[in-house]
Amino acid sequence: MPATRSTDAGYTLEDIAQRLDLTLRGDGRARITGVATLANAGATDIAFLANPLYRNQVPESLAAAVIVRADDAELVTQAALIAKDPYSAFAKVSALFDEEADMPAGIHPSAVVDPSAHIDASAHVGPHCVIGARSVVMPGARIGPGCVVGDDCIVGENSTLVARVTLVMRVRIGSRVRIHPGAVIGADGFGLAQDVSATGERHWIKVPQRGGVVIGDDCEIGANTTIDRGALDDTQLGRDVRLDNQIQIGHNVVVGDHTAMAGCVAVAGSTRIGKYCLIGGAAGIVGHLDICDGVVITAMSLVTHSIDAPGQYSSGTPLMESRSWRRSATRFKQLDELARRIARLAKESM
Repeated sequence: MPATRSTDAGYTLEDIAQRLDLTLRGDGRARITGVATLANAGATDIAFLANPLYRNQVPESLAAAVIVRADDAELVTQAALIAKDPYSAFAKVSALFDEEADMPAGIHPSAVVDPSAHIDASAHVGPHCVIGARSVVMPGARIGPGCVVGDDCIVGENSTLVARVTLVMRVRIGSRVRIHPGAVIGADGFGLAQDVSATGERHWIKVPQRGGVVIGDDCEIGANTTIDRGALDDTQLGRDVRLDNQIQIGHNVVVGDHTAMAGCVAVAGSTRIGKYCLIGGAAGIVGHLDICDGVVITAMSLVTHSIDAPGQYSSGTPLMESRSWRRSATRFKQLDELARRIARLAKESM
């Protein structure tokens, strides 16, 4: 990971320690102008040690300071910041140097804004944006280039639609939400009913989607993620929900506070997911299930039934050499017959 450097004079270590309530060991006057990994840090960078596998890099690092746990402090010959969780502390330090595109207050001349919409004077609406009827853009909100905010939407205070985000209709976004490019929120859910015509032919008819989407404060939604609006009730994300890229959230899904999902997860309609859940990449969750708080679902798993106890859950077949996998797949097909044989043998032995 290359260093992320500040364009200004940076911060002293004493500044950083005080801002983040960290214990400083060393010269607090040292000035930090960027963040980096142990291997790539320069003389004015700060690095961190969270994974014990990288302890051998600490003595050779050129970083001005290293964020470590107390029991690793003896490894550091330069200045150290002591933290209970070095990775979390490093994320907060890195945020000090995070440089975002300048989005000054105002509406770009190329934007199209419905006369019934309300945009706060402190908000930013960028080039080629569209703001629909009766929609509200709250103070400090930032609508990046090419975004579409459809009818009856609310973009909360200090929230950011980075670029080319589409809020189709009836989407309510809380405060400090960040939505990355290509996300589509509030499109129709996959609601279909099969009808039979007078001639006996079966065909699909669309179920109107009358609900909306409600997104709580401090959420982050990744690029090209889609969240469908509800059929009747709203699709809901709680506070501090974090969604990676290319995730599908079906209509009427409810996701609890502080839950995080990795890329390509798919959640089918009307499923309810609890608080503090972690869902690994490309996992699939079928519809109309209930998943309780504190559940961890590992990558590539398929969830087909409700989960009512916290813990880690997995499914799928781990990677193996192809010939071994083919033998295992053949035996998997034979499991039902083997179970029947065992049951017969057990019965005969009684």
